[in-house]
Parts: sequence; C-alpha cells; structure tokens
Amino acid sequence: MATLLAFHAHPDDEVLLTGGTLARAAAEGHRVVVVVAADGLMGARPAEGEPPRMAELRASAAALGVARVVHLGYADSGHGPVLFPDPPDRPRFVRADPEEAAGRLAAVLREEGVDVLLSYDANGGYGHRDHVRVHRVGRRAAALAGVPRVLEATVPRDVVERPVRLVRALRIPFRYEEAALRGRFSARREITHTIDVRRFARQKQAALAAHRSQVVGTGRLAPVMRALVRLPVPVFGLLLGREWFAEVPRRAA
Repeated sequence: MATLLAFHAHPDDEVLLTGGTLARAAAEGHRVVVVVAADGLMGARPAEGEPPRMAELRASAAALGVARVVHLGYADSGHGPVLFPDPPDRPRFVRADPEEAAGRLAAVLREEGVDVLLSYDANGGYGHRDHVRVHRVGRRAAALAGVPRVLEATVPRDVVERPVRLVRALRIPFRYEEAALRGRFSARREITHTIDVRRFARQKQAALAAHRSQVVGTGRLAPVMRALVRLPVPVFGLLLGREWFAEVPRRAA
C-alpha cells in the first residue's frame, strides 16, 4: 500500500479538486495525509484551541478517510488586489520564504515516506496567490524529499466553463467571468490522469458540508457551495464525480 499526501493552500481546498481521490485511495487501503499551508484565518490565531476552519478540516478529513492532517504554520494571504500586513503571530503564506516552506513540507514527506504528492498546477487552479505558491513549494519539497511521483490537481478549462454558464443560468451569484477563467486551470492536452470518483460522491459531499463556515458564509463561492451540498447525492456525483491531475515528468537520475 502507498502513502498519498495532498498539499493544499487552505481548509476546504482538499474537497473540490481532490476529495474523491483521497476517499478512493483511503478506501483502497492506502494511507492518506492532508497538509495545508494556511489555517484559513486572516488575523491572529485564537489564544486557546485551533482556528474554527481547522476543526472543519479535521471533520472533512474524517469523512474522506484521511489518516492525518498537518498545518504548516502560515496565515491566509487573502484573495484580491490588497495584501494585508502579516498577523502578529505568523507570516502570510505568500510572504513566507519559499525555501523554508518547502523545507517544512519536505520534513512531513520524509516522515511519512510519501509515494505520491498531490499539489496544484502552475496556475494554482483559479489563480489564488496562495494556490500558485502551493505549486512552487510543492515541487521544491518533492525534490528535497525525493518523492517518486507528483500529480498536480487541476481541471480542464472547457470543463470549468460549462458549470459557470449553468450557475449563471440558474441566477446563482458568482463573481468570475468566463473570459477570466480561460486563463486558469489547464489545457486538456496537459491532463495525464482522470480519476472516476462517482462512487465516493457521498463522502465528498459530506466533506464539503463539514466546512460549514464556508457554506453559510458570505464568500464568493458560498452560494455555489450551498447549492452543491443540497444536491441529491447522484446529481452531486454527476457534477463532481471526476478529478483531474497533470503528472510532473520525472527527472533523469
């Protein structure tokens, strides 16, 4: 059995792009680990206990069969033109030294003896600054730790455009324009793996619902997430029953 580690930017990122793959790997007997760079907080951590979104991540991980959750120790960098100052207790992920962050991740990769690292494509999926940094840090950490295989989570661009049109047709508030999305994610020719995870739609939907603060919140994706968690499981599986990856070519010895 293999050890699979998924490296993500924030709590809830683990579900949409990789949740079914993680659930399937766990169900097939592999050890599954999730590492997040940031804890989902823009400000200082609470004086006692962990941030609420980390607790939600652990509930999501349990629904997926994940064996271990690790936070690298950084704060969320936020999305938009303004990059706020660092909180007093830790740097924002995008301001962290990439080599230091890669070293932290590489330590977990070595400790777990990871066989496959899941990370993000060069666009960071939809372009969030923390997601782009995950791509850079993930590749460097894999090189430092000698991970045999790296698969970068992504979505074919044509697949992204169709649900955006559907969301708009249903008049669900959504702040992304189709033209902007065409420069995100990956061209279909770059995809190396398409994973069928329809059998794990129930686990994936339950993991998404575990991120309650994002489902009932006011973020740009909240209306979409609310709609997804209310869908009948078979319909959810039809919409989110495939996950895509682009494998990083192995370097010569």
